[in-house]
Amino acid sequence: MQIPPVFNETDIPPFIGFPKEALQFLRRLKKNNNREWFGAHKDEFEDLVKAPMEALVTSLQPGFDTFAPDFDLNPKKAIFRIYRDVRFSKDKSPYKTHIAAHFVVAGRPKGLEGSGYYLHIEPGEVFLGGGIYIPDGDQLKKIRRALAARPKEFLEVLRNKMFRKAFGELQGEKLQRVPAGYTPDNPMVEYLKLKQFFVGSQFKDSVCQDEDFLQLCLRTFATASPLIEFLNDALR
Repeated sequence: MQIPPVFNETDIPPFIGFPKEALQFLRRLKKNNNREWFGAHKDEFEDLVKAPMEALVTSLQPGFDTFAPDFDLNPKKAIFRIYRDVRFSKDKSPYKTHIAAHFVVAGRPKGLEGSGYYLHIEPGEVFLGGGIYIPDGDQLKKIRRALAARPKEFLEVLRNKMFRKAFGELQGEKLQRVPAGYTPDNPMVEYLKLKQFFVGSQFKDSVCQDEDFLQLCLRTFATASPLIEFLNDALR
């Protein structure tokens, strides 16, 4: 049995920005989203898109250690695969036309249910944010209990000037009615109705081509970290 190689961050060079050809490749992939075309251009994806993303994620770790030290930014775990899961989708296009990563507490699986930070790059948009996008029923109950028990702490996070400047309002779909166990006169009722808890900032796609994109990511994620900490504490 072949043993897979062990991840070693020293094998990955420092982040110096995505080449402009990375976005060009993703545009071309959108027009040629089929296995034959991708197979013929896979080396370009590896060199122009995947390799810079691995460099970025690895280079983020020292900064994360200052505000989210329990997060492990192993690019092999954090970066989403380019292949789409088309089993339950009407769109059978086999490949994503973006590159993304999700950073969660070490030992937890990445994905939509996790509480953490999200990085997304595609032609026309760069998105940086964090929170919980699709919490399950048990997670929702824990978060709502924390909101009801610690309203001042939660509202201080949302009302912070830097937080509001970066993200505006907390985002997420809401229930039409007050969830069971709570009353309409609860001062946190609008937050208790939420089914999702996340924030994000959008940027021009050109920002990812600059070496300073690394610092933009760190500033944005550090600003979101009080919300991520509150949610993760609620889920413990």
